[in-house]
This record gives sequence, structure tokens and C-alpha cells, in this order.
Amino acid sequence: MASTVQDRSGPPRPRREHGGRYRRILRFAAWNLANTWWFELFLPRVGLGRIAARTRSQRMGRFARRFHDLAVELGGLMIKVGQFLSSRLDILPPEITKELEGLQDEVPPVPFRGISALAAQELGAPLEHVFASVDETPIAAASLGQAHRARLNPLDAGDTGLDAVVLKVQRPGIGAIVDVDLAALRKVAGWLSHIRLVSRRADMPALVEEFAQTSLAEIDYLHEAVNAERFAADFAGDGRVAVPGVVWERTTRRALTLEDVTAIKITDVRALRAAGIDPAAVAPVFASIMFDQLFTNGFFHADPHPGNIFVTPVPAGTGELPWKLTFIDFGMMGEVTAATRSGLRKLLIAAAARDGKGLVAAINDVGVLMPSADSAGLERAMTQLFARFGGMGFAELREVDPREFRDFAVEFGDVVRSLPFQLPENFLLIIRAMSLTSGVCSALDERFNLWDSVEPYAAQLLRNERGNVVQDVARQALDAAGVALRLPGRLDALAGTLEEGSLQVAVPRLERQAARLDRAVRRSASALVFGALLLAGAVVRADDLMLGNVLMTASAVPLLHALWAGRRGR
Repeated sequence: MASTVQDRSGPPRPRREHGGRYRRILRFAAWNLANTWWFELFLPRVGLGRIAARTRSQRMGRFARRFHDLAVELGGLMIKVGQFLSSRLDILPPEITKELEGLQDEVPPVPFRGISALAAQELGAPLEHVFASVDETPIAAASLGQAHRARLNPLDAGDTGLDAVVLKVQRPGIGAIVDVDLAALRKVAGWLSHIRLVSRRADMPALVEEFAQTSLAEIDYLHEAVNAERFAADFAGDGRVAVPGVVWERTTRRALTLEDVTAIKITDVRALRAAGIDPAAVAPVFASIMFDQLFTNGFFHADPHPGNIFVTPVPAGTGELPWKLTFIDFGMMGEVTAATRSGLRKLLIAAAARDGKGLVAAINDVGVLMPSADSAGLERAMTQLFARFGGMGFAELREVDPREFRDFAVEFGDVVRSLPFQLPENFLLIIRAMSLTSGVCSALDERFNLWDSVEPYAAQLLRNERGNVVQDVARQALDAAGVALRLPGRLDALAGTLEEGSLQVAVPRLERQAARLDRAVRRSASALVFGALLLAGAVVRADDLMLGNVLMTASAVPLLHALWAGRRGR
């Protein structure tokens, strides 16, 4: 199914029939990267940051609308990229997340003729011979496939004990489209890897490869079927969770047949209340189940958006609750290594205890902070953050005076931005899962406070962790003994250094600030002239095109001088 040819000089290139799609993605990325570089990096560097700040909201909104239109038109992985961006409420402005949040519901369905032909090819016979009936109207259309209700033929129904099923079929040609989209994303990641501001925080090529691995697994329905059964085994005996059964006899790599478990969509508050279910009671149970996946099982549903979770009423007295949560769509799953899971547990315990220092230590254990990071400033930031905002729910945070957030950002924004972060393997999926979990819980109960679910869960984890206290104390005692044994030698070396007069004390932050000030002074005059000519040209150009162009062109002379002066001072 691959639709690429190998280019000796780099990653695979798309075949000619998909070249237009590939070029459109690259043109869109190149234009927006250049636009971002100009406004967010270059103008602030030459003293014109206020211009960028004034137009930032409009530019972010315009980018989101253009990406939204591109993703809906192209489909494929562009929809997945948009869905991921829409879930990053933690780092992206609302102008972007709000515009992209509806992408999962906007994919047009494939005509049934194409779906039927592909399914018949996969299952070895026309659908009317394989199933008793198939509904031609899809119940769900996603970027990579779509689902139709069906009924098993009497023989299969007798063997499986199932009657109503859902037939999930890949979009025809989606494999080739995924190859093209991944080739384009790899190219863009290569560009980003040459931008120091990006490369020192994240290995973009590695992140794209992680995204590629997840996407390729998602279009292999045999892989999804195995995931469904593994997820069901993890929650076997847990009355809160249900998982559809797999009809293996009617499942291939591109066609998947599952038990029809359609029930109440988890965020359909009106339907929940009509069924006698309190939406506010569903939120903490959903959060707890997601915590179990991330912090205990290590195998988690990475796409828990509202369309993938149902609330299924159960007969009274048959379970611990009068309903259960039914998960579907196991194409996008994540795994957490034992070491990362241990770090995440420590992070959760520290967050519940409002322990800023412990939180930073846990972040270090997880591997988010690079070893070179000076975390003292982050510890102060986290301690003050917990002191002021700790324990608040989303509704309470919305009521806080925005000036308080601005003051906090001014005080600690530079500290956080300067730290060298990295994203360990599978962390994109962890972030996505937790972002969607928070969104679903807030939709069920706008005053939902995640701390109410975190604290009892963290307390249980802490009780479990105490089983290893003896080992921890012994390890710390050995570490302390090692330090004590090495201390005399270190003191002798320090005394010798003092006697020689060669002791050096590095104050890197002060040195950096002095160097930055020196460069700024040398560039300021040229930058001011450049800014004046550029702005004057932009204003005059509306009335006198020629004069405006002359002024804007002339601004290049002081601009080059400012850049040269800054470079010479390094």
C-alpha cells in the first residue's frame, strides 16, 4: 500500500499522484514558519516586540482558521494533527484550540459503494453474503475510517453469541495518504530541528516518528483488535468498565467487526439526566479510570474524546454503579514504561500534596527536564503557584483576576521558558489523554475540580509506595555514607585551590545579562532607524506606493548593520 519512492538524498518522496498534496502541506508550513519567525523572533530582537504583541491574537486566529480549512479539505493525518493541537490547552492560545476543537466531527463520509468494495475485498465475499444486513448510513466517519451498523448472519451469530455489530472499514486509499502526510511532516520536522529555540526543547524528528508509529498502528485493525482485548483484560472484574467483543472471523487489517455497544455519549448531559444518571457523578469515575490506566496499568486509551466513551445503564443491583463506562476505538493506545510510571506516580503525589520541590523532582525523574536544567527557579515558581492557585477547579480559576495570572507570568515566565525541556517517548499521548480527560470531566460538571479526584487517588498511591520505604531509607543511608567518605578528599582539594588563588566562581546568569545588554546597546541605534523607516514606509505606502517602497527598502541598510553589530559582539 505504500505510495512513496525512495530519494537517495533524504526521506521518501511521495509519488507523482500525491505530489500536489505534499507540496500544499509544505507551502502552508513554510509560510507560517516564516511568519512566526518574523513576528515572534525577529521583530522582538530588533526592539519591535510591541508590534508583534498587538497583532498576535489576530495572527493566531488566522493561522487556526487556515489550518482548519486545510485539514477538512485534505483529511488524512492533517485531521489528527489538528485534533492534537486542539487538545494542547496548556501551551496553545485559545484562538487556536477553540477553532480546531470541532475537527473530529467535520470529516465527510465516504460513499458506501467504496466502503462496500473495500470490505468485500478484505472479507473475501460481497457484504450481503457475509452479513445478514449492513446499514449504508455510517454511524461515525473519522479521518482514517468509518463505521456502519450491521447484523451477523445466523451461523456467525450462533458461534459468537452476538447479533448486532459494528463494521469498521478503512477509507479507500488512506494508506497512501498517510505515507504522503508523514513524508511532509518529516520534512517540516527537519526544518524545525534547525531552529535553536525549538531544537533545544524538543527533538521534533523523534516526535514525528512517534506520531508516525501511532498513526501506522491506527490503520492496522488487527492491531486495534488486539488492543481491545488487552484493555478488556486489564479491567476484567471491574464493574465500572465495559469493552466491545471482537468478531475475529470477520476482522482483517483493513476491516474490523466489533460488538455493537452504542449507548449514551458521555458528554450528552441531557440524555444522561433522562436516564436518571447524574453527569456530575460520572466525571470522577471517568477520571479515576483514566488514572488507573496511566499510573497503574501502564496501557492507556490515548484518544478518550467524547465520541469514544459511552455511559451504559445497567440493571439495578447488577453492579457497584447503575451504569458503566464503555470504551471504544482502541487504535490509538499508549504504553508507559515502569520507570516513567513510577515518576508519574511521584508527580501525582507531589501535586496532591502541593509540594513544589517534590513536583520538580518528579518531573526530573520522568525525564521531561534535561540534565543541564537549573531547576531552582522552577521550584520557586511551582511553590508559589501552589500557594496561590493550588486546589482550584477550572470554574474557580476562571473567576481569578487575570492580573494575578499576568503577574505570575511576568515573574516566572522567563524562568520556565529558559529551561531545556524534552518530551520522553509516548509523552505526547500521555498529554493528549490527560487533556481530553480534563475536557470531558469539565463538560460533565463545569465546577468539576480535578484535585477532588487526584487527592484520594494520590493518597492510595502513597500508601502503596510506603511498602518500599525501608529500601528507600537504606539507599539514602548508603548515599549519605558515600558522601561522608568522599568529603575529606574534597575539602583537601578545595583548600589547595584556595591556596593557589585559582578558585573561580561562575555566575552564568549575570554574565549572560551583561553580554545581552552590551549587544543591545550596540544594536539599538540601528534598530531604531530600521524601525522608523519600516513603519514610515508602511504608513506612507497606502498613499504613495513608490515612496513607501523606497522607505521600506532603505530600512534594510540599518537592519543589516544592527544584525552585523550584534553578531560581532558575540
